[in-house]
Amino acid sequence: MTRDNPYQTSPRRGADHDGESDPHAGLRERLRHALTTQLPARVEQAGGTESGPVSRERRRAIGREITDAAIAAHTEAELLAGRRLLDSETEALVQESVLDEVFGLGGLQPLLDNPAVETINVNRWDRVFVQYTDGTRAQVAPIAASNTELTDLVRDLAARASSEERRFDRGSPALNLQLPGGERLFAVMGLTAGGVTALSVRRHGYLTATLAQLRERATLDAGLERFLRAVVKARKNILITGGADYGKTTLLRALAAEMDPGERVVTVEDAFELGLDRDPTLHADVTALQAREPNVEGEGAVSQAELVRWGLRMSPDRVIVGEIRGPEVVVVCNAMSQGNDGSMATLHASSSKIAFTRLASYAAQGPERLPLESTALLVASAVHFVVHLDRAGDRASRVISSIREVVGADAGTVVSNEVYRPGPDRRAVPVPGALRADTLDDLIEVGFDPDLLACAHGGWAS
Repeated sequence: MTRDNPYQTSPRRGADHDGESDPHAGLRERLRHALTTQLPARVEQAGGTESGPVSRERRRAIGREITDAAIAAHTEAELLAGRRLLDSETEALVQESVLDEVFGLGGLQPLLDNPAVETINVNRWDRVFVQYTDGTRAQVAPIAASNTELTDLVRDLAARASSEERRFDRGSPALNLQLPGGERLFAVMGLTAGGVTALSVRRHGYLTATLAQLRERATLDAGLERFLRAVVKARKNILITGGADYGKTTLLRALAAEMDPGERVVTVEDAFELGLDRDPTLHADVTALQAREPNVEGEGAVSQAELVRWGLRMSPDRVIVGEIRGPEVVVVCNAMSQGNDGSMATLHASSSKIAFTRLASYAAQGPERLPLESTALLVASAVHFVVHLDRAGDRASRVISSIREVVGADAGTVVSNEVYRPGPDRRAVPVPGALRADTLDDLIEVGFDPDLLACAHGGWAS
C-alpha cells in the first residue's frame, strides 16, 4: 500500500516566502534533532561485524527506536503545555518522512517505493506529476514543504551520490546523477518561472536485461534477437538511437550481456547509469568512468571525450559510451575505427537515418571542426549498425523499429541500407537482400541463420 505524503499542507498565515508553513514542524524538528544528536553514538554502539559495517536496514531500525522515544517526549511536552495532540496516524507519517530524509530519499521515497511509477516530474515542491508504467499520468501530493526543503534534498542526494564534488547552487544550477536504486535524476534551480527548484526522475525498470528478456517484453522478435546476438559476437560497432525514455540504455545493457564475460570493458558516462559491473557473472572485468564537472574554482573538469581517450589507454576490448552528447563523437568514432571493434554507444535521434546528421553536427562543434566530408568518412569507417527504438502503434510499447547498416560515404553523406524497416505497427521487419554479402558472411561465421532475413513479415509471433 502506498503511504500518504506528509508534505500535503494547507495555506496558513505566516508562511515562508518559498512555501507553506509545516503544521507539524515542531514534531519534525524534534525528530531531526534526536537523530542528529543520538544516531552516531547508537550506531557506533551497535558496532559492525567481520562481514561489514552496520547495515542500512539496521541503521534505520536504530533511527526508528530513537524517533519512537522522541515522539513520546514530544507528546508528553504537548500534554504539559495543554496543546492538542496529533493523532497516531499523523505521527507515524511524520516519523516516516523524517526517516526517509535521513535514510532514504525524502519525499521522493514513497513514489520510488511504488513500482508502478516510471517517471516523476517536479515542477516545484508542491506541483508533482508522475507517469505510470501503463502510460497514464497523474498529479500527486507534494514531496517537500517548501522550495528550500526541496533544494536541500537535492543537495543531500548529490552529496550521497558520489565521493566527487557535485555542486547545486546559483553557480552550478543543473545537476545530473544516479540515485541509489538506479534511477536517473536531473534537477535545476533558479532557472524556472518563479526561480524555484525543479527536477525529473526517470526510473529504469530493468537494471539488468538480456535480449531474450526483451523478446519476452515484445521489444524485439525472435529473428531480431538472433540477428543482434550475431552482430555483437561478430564484434560490429553499434549505435543505438531513439527518443528520451525509449529504452536505449536497457537495450545497451542487453547487447552488452551478449559479450564474452572475459572481455575487458571500459564504460564512459556523464553520470553512472549502465552498471555493467553490477553482475560479475556477465561482466567480470569492467572499469566504469564518469565525467566530472569543474570545482568551485572552475578547475578539475573531465569531459567524456577526455575519458574516452584515457579509457583507450586501459587496454579495453570494447569501449561503451552511455550517450554521445557532443564533441566526444570524434573520439568515439576514432576508438571504434582503430581496433576496438564491438564498441557501442547511444544517441538521441528521431530516426535511424537522422542519426548521421546528429553525429555530423556534434563533430562540427568539436575542437577539430571537421567538415561534412571528413565526418562522413569517419562515421562510415567507425559505425557498422544503427539500431533505432520507437514507440509501437499503441504508443505505449517500446520496440526496435529500424536497423541500418552503414556501407560507406559519398561526399558529405553517410550511405546506409535499412536492413530492418518499420512494419505496419512500427515493429522492425527484415528487408530481404538488403544486408551486404560480406557482412552476412561475418554473421554466419558466428552462427547466424540467413534464412531469418528472408521473411519480409518478420517473426513477431514467434
